[in-house]
Amino acid sequence: MLGLYLGAFLGMLSETSMNIALPDLKETFQVSASTAQWLVVGYMLVIGIVLPFTSLLLKWIPAKPMVLFALTAFFIGSLISGFAPASSFAILLIGRMIQGISTGLVLPMMFAVILEVFPLNKIGFAMGTATLVVMFAPAIGPTLAGAFIGALSWRWIFFFFALVALVAIVAAAIWMVNPYTLLRPKIDGLSCLTSILGFGGIVLGISLISEPGMMAGAIIALVVGIVAVAFYSYRQLHMTNPVIDLHALGIKQFTVGTIIVMMNFSITLAAMYLMPQELQQGLGIKAAVAGLIMLPGGVVNALMSLFAGRLYDSIGPKLLVRIGLVLSMVGLIMLFMVGPDTSIAFVIAAHIILMLGIPTTMSPAQSSALAALPQELSTDGSTILNTLQQVVGAVVTAVATILLSTGQQHALGGNGSNHAQAFVAGSRYGFVFAFVLAVIAMIASFGIKQHAGEPDSKAEAK
Repeated sequence: MLGLYLGAFLGMLSETSMNIALPDLKETFQVSASTAQWLVVGYMLVIGIVLPFTSLLLKWIPAKPMVLFALTAFFIGSLISGFAPASSFAILLIGRMIQGISTGLVLPMMFAVILEVFPLNKIGFAMGTATLVVMFAPAIGPTLAGAFIGALSWRWIFFFFALVALVAIVAAAIWMVNPYTLLRPKIDGLSCLTSILGFGGIVLGISLISEPGMMAGAIIALVVGIVAVAFYSYRQLHMTNPVIDLHALGIKQFTVGTIIVMMNFSITLAAMYLMPQELQQGLGIKAAVAGLIMLPGGVVNALMSLFAGRLYDSIGPKLLVRIGLVLSMVGLIMLFMVGPDTSIAFVIAAHIILMLGIPTTMSPAQSSALAALPQELSTDGSTILNTLQQVVGAVVTAVATILLSTGQQHALGGNGSNHAQAFVAGSRYGFVFAFVLAVIAMIASFGIKQHAGEPDSKAEAK
């Protein structure tokens, strides 16, 4: 698993490392905030396009060559972005999008392979380890990025990515196995096309809303995306050999867990997108120090991710999910209260509470969802879970950007706030949005079962 773990770690690390570097990148490349955010949204756009095909590809291509291809793509993309000239933002973005190809392949493969190689009574621990990788990486991303920016430059973020990718390539080449039998089903070209148009169109449409003068293009992209996803979904449900078997969503426990995972992951991305920028532009803290402020929360996140997996094996998901969501809500309320004069200790405490809540929810919800699936749907379930997670994550990041900008404009136009106060005001809009996501997850949690085999109702039990 080491090559997959490192690949997934890199993919998720890359999702939030850019957040703390955005102010420097805007200055280096002389681009607007809405353009710079494409380093985050564009990356997740590619992930959202690639992810739905992973299940199909695993039926045609052995897992080991796919992992090696994905890790090599991340290595190459990192070097392209690291060496991008200051005169070309496009080259920087191209490198990021190549990295997205890698992450789109590695994430679902990691979870799918876990379900193949670990016994049932160890699934919680294995998923906890995977969640440690997936959740610790975005939590620690701002700290690492801040350290590189403070000591060297933003380019060293990408050089660090390349170095870890190289280690992952070696690990996968030595130890990776091929746990799947290749079925080589017929490939449906229309499904592939509508998948790209659908998931790509939705993310693109939401992202374009924040671009000045692009409202018409955003609406067109959204309409095309929604229609394409609807057609794609209908086609998958009526095919003998679908690209993704969407019948997994007919299993209530899987659907409930998926909703919770999506909301929880979106809270992570929204908070990790807003916090580093608020610390720098709202509280006037340098990038390196902002990264250090977020370090305690990152460490807590890592420890809790692993511990939550063990707790799932012992007591099940219900209580853990709800405790985690309550902690997340408390942390988000505290972050909403942050202002230009707020003490650093308060910010750290808020971040730690949030980072306790997110993994306490994530690992049990994800394990519960995937454990509810029969073996023949495990790969499809993992692909569905990760695809929706990344697509929703990209949309949430774009929405957070729009809310941040709207809040800033309202503050500057309404009461004469300076730019620091306006940035804090804009961030509050984003934290309210994240709190709403936590409420949705809490409502969904009342549908979660204590055990995968537990009946949905008393009538079913009888």
